Amino acid sequence: MNPQVQNDLTRTTLVVLFIGVLIVGSLWTMLPFLGALIWATTIVVATWPLMLRVQRLVGGNRTVATVVMTGVALTIFIVPFWFAIGALIDGAAQGADLVRTYLTTGLGPPPAWLNKVPWIGAKITDEWRLLAAGGPDLLVETIKPHILTVATHLLSITGGFGMVFVHFILTVIIAAILYSNGEVAAGGVLKFFLRFGDKRGEEIVHLAGQSIRGVALGVVVTALVQSLMAGLGLWVAGVPRPGLLLAVIFVLGIAQLGPLPVLLPAVIWLYWSGSVGWAVALFVWMIIVGALDNVLRPILIRRGVDLPLLLIIAGVIGGLVAFGVVGLFIGPVILAVTYTLLQSWINETNRGAA
Repeated sequence: MNPQVQNDLTRTTLVVLFIGVLIVGSLWTMLPFLGALIWATTIVVATWPLMLRVQRLVGGNRTVATVVMTGVALTIFIVPFWFAIGALIDGAAQGADLVRTYLTTGLGPPPAWLNKVPWIGAKITDEWRLLAAGGPDLLVETIKPHILTVATHLLSITGGFGMVFVHFILTVIIAAILYSNGEVAAGGVLKFFLRFGDKRGEEIVHLAGQSIRGVALGVVVTALVQSLMAGLGLWVAGVPRPGLLLAVIFVLGIAQLGPLPVLLPAVIWLYWSGSVGWAVALFVWMIIVGALDNVLRPILIRRGVDLPLLLIIAGVIGGLVAFGVVGLFIGPVILAVTYTLLQSWINETNRGAA
């Protein structure tokens, strides 16, 4: 082999290896911020037209528009978080008072409806009567082994909330930076893909943006409509704390779990509390609200990006399973880009053959 060729091959291999090490090291360094960066990019891409509209309303001032959009993001993130913390604190205080009362006076007789609960009602009733007959001392001895487990679980929940709060704040900060310098960031990404794939690289960037915007529109708007309709049904039926349940349903809708985990227990509670008519009405309303996402979400997503409906649904569900909640946006983008590249390659091959 020519020594010059061998020297060039060695040099090229070392350069590629060095670049690979730099990429891996950079990704490893950015790993703690990667989730927040993906969420912030998704939020900014999905709401960029709204930010431009706000900028026009404030006289073209990007700083003011960035502050407004950042304030909206903070409100969306922090207000539900604040309500959730308040509900947990109230529940903990009420639970402590309830436990203190039971430890002083005992359990008392079980409610009449508990024995009617299918499969487990009779067993729970028997255990309840046994604890009630033993008095406060038996109740203390029964719950003592579980106190440490409950305390550990509550501590882990508190730490989890803290990490979620830090993640949300980091997401909002990165989103504010992207709002203020969105054109620079988009230009850098576009130049990279132009260098990577020429005209097709530019198409990939535009397709990814349309996919993110379409999925965000479909997922968020569908979750908002479902939560509002479910909250209205809970309020009319007289279920306690409909506002808090509405917020929980909205979070479940974003996670693609739907309103059924909240509405079905509410229906059961209404039935066992004697409000059979309201239970039936809420059950019918639950079916309507639960089926809404099968109609509304695909329509909204296809307004953002014109792709086969089966591909969009597979991207949303597969992304959620593979990557978690952020996979709702990553999955459709990956499938959309892959589908478009394959379709372009097949068309070019067919034109060449013709």
